[in-house]
Amino acid sequence: MKKIALKIDVDTYRGTREGVPRLVEVLQRHHAQASFYFSLGPDHTGRAIKRVFRPGFMKKVSRTSVLEHYGFKTLMYGTLLPGPDIGRNCADIMRSVRDAGFEVGIHCYDHIRWQDHVAAKDADWTKREMQRAVDRFTEIFGEAPRAHAAAGWQTNRYALRQTQHLGFDYSSDTRGTQPFIPTWDAEIIACPQLPTTLPTLDELIGRDGITMENVAQHLLDITGKPSQTGHVYTLHAELEGQKWMPIFEQLLQGWQEQGYQLVSMREYLQGFKPADLPRYEVKAGTVDGRSGMLAVQGQNG
Repeated sequence: MKKIALKIDVDTYRGTREGVPRLVEVLQRHHAQASFYFSLGPDHTGRAIKRVFRPGFMKKVSRTSVLEHYGFKTLMYGTLLPGPDIGRNCADIMRSVRDAGFEVGIHCYDHIRWQDHVAAKDADWTKREMQRAVDRFTEIFGEAPRAHAAAGWQTNRYALRQTQHLGFDYSSDTRGTQPFIPTWDAEIIACPQLPTTLPTLDELIGRDGITMENVAQHLLDITGKPSQTGHVYTLHAELEGQKWMPIFEQLLQGWQEQGYQLVSMREYLQGFKPADLPRYEVKAGTVDGRSGMLAVQGQNG
């Protein structure tokens, strides 16, 4: 399958205002499709300071300039500055993405709250957070969401159940190798998972001799090897939509030269029959270059 699905996570107020319009323009210029997943509530990015105690976090920060990419104001939101409500302030930008022909879906309501807490939360907390995102999405777009991509690849069994209960066509909450039907302690969740299969730029740059100058070629070397199920590449409005856009343009051109169709996640899903997807457990695991534990595609069965 010569398809790469472009999954765009939009984490912050600044990323929505500045990165998203730039990404729409560059995708249109390269005749590429993509899916945008929005953070729909308050921007509390500053509260991520608690992650300094997480193993590997400071090493990642030292490799990629957080201040350069996110800006001083963003890093104060939710602490010294009130966090702006992204959905309230950026609804027109979000609708313009849909109107330009791109798929839109839910990333989360409050990015920091979800990413830092969901793994240990109960059913009521999880349902409340997801319903907040669904309600805000419906308010903005005038229709219910059909897709979900969890912030920070963080989830729990209750969130997976909600993807089925809410009628999502698919969800992309995990890291893995191919689309699958998720299970949790042998419980089958009838909502396909489309995991991110390729490493992200911030996981690569600064490791093993990989620099801003050669990271695009590194990724192109990976995709140069055939994959029967194609790939999902996750990018961020705050990174590829701003300082790292030249790298993203190198990737777009390189992938098209390799013969890939650059598609939305929905178009990617259409290449599979859900009834034929294999079942894999969702478990906690690590990903090279990223701190902490993530939801990953586990064993088949």
